[in-house]
Amino acid sequence: MTRQIFVNLPVKNVKRSMNFFSQLGFSFNMQFTDDKAACLVIGENIYAMLLHEEFFKTFTKKELADATKVTEVLIAIDVESREAVDSMIQKAVNAGGTIYSEPSDHGWMYQHSFADLDGHQWEVFYSDINALNNS
Repeated sequence: MTRQIFVNLPVKNVKRSMNFFSQLGFSFNMQFTDDKAACLVIGENIYAMLLHEEFFKTFTKKELADATKVTEVLIAIDVESREAVDSMIQKAVNAGGTIYSEPSDHGWMYQHSFADLDGHQWEVFYSDINALNNS
């Protein structure tokens, strides 16, 4: 059985979040998108459900974390090159996101990070397994 992963994230404004991630080159599954939620397609079988905060609250009894003040989760996405890492970070900043840590170069892995409009932290990385095996 092929599994799918849905990461649920609370957002203040669904349309604004959709616009942000569209500017980074992501698409949405409109079958699962409405005024309360948007299904962000991250990869094959991997999605982030961007749920309006009030709608998100219907799924939990706990208080929502304010991702601009506390770290709730780190979402890591691999891309095809170091240049793609830098490109996505620049697109995120241009779309209104912020850089929350400087880039890290580990030789075999290069990563940089941004926070989206609601403060969720995204780690964008490229890893070269061949370089890892040769170190």
